[in-house]
Amino acid sequence: MLNASSSLTPSAAFPEVFRGEKLPDSGQSALLQSIRPSSESIALLGTLENDSDVEWDEEDIVFLHWRLLKEVSDLRDPETPLEEKFDTLRWIFTEREKENRPFSFVNCLKVVGCSPLSPTPYFGHVDAEEIRDAIRSQVKTWLNATLNRYPGWVREAVLRNPEWVESQLAKNPQWINEQVKKHTVQGDLFT
Repeated sequence: MLNASSSLTPSAAFPEVFRGEKLPDSGQSALLQSIRPSSESIALLGTLENDSDVEWDEEDIVFLHWRLLKEVSDLRDPETPLEEKFDTLRWIFTEREKENRPFSFVNCLKVVGCSPLSPTPYFGHVDAEEIRDAIRSQVKTWLNATLNRYPGWVREAVLRNPEWVESQLAKNPQWINEQVKKHTVQGDLFT
């Protein structure tokens, strides 16, 4: 149900996002934990995994917007592959001209925050730039946590030429894993 309370400001709706607070005994912020699907939405996701045609109603479309936003929470997980993180960051920080397109980051925030059909509690309009700034302030930490899982030569390659690594991952999401395996099997020729 839509709560039309005007007392919620973007900062009041997402205070933990801007201060980086965590819920007790949790690795996620309160915001990310509050983005939970209803049981009907979970059932819908199961139906999307088969090959049958699906009739989309408004609730389904709102759920899809929610599902896209949920991927933002994967940025802080060190186990999330670099390619997925790059893809999510590209979506979040897209060009201004693309912000009004369906399923853009900005539109997902609007739809999920304001729709009475949203699987989250009402939080209203939020300033996408404030959310982006909060994400921007954490990106280096999140990427470093992922990079620390790789050998030093991989970290150095990513830091030296991130655009090239990103293009390799766009062509083949397993590219880094294949390079690590190849390097492990061949060994370092200079040692």
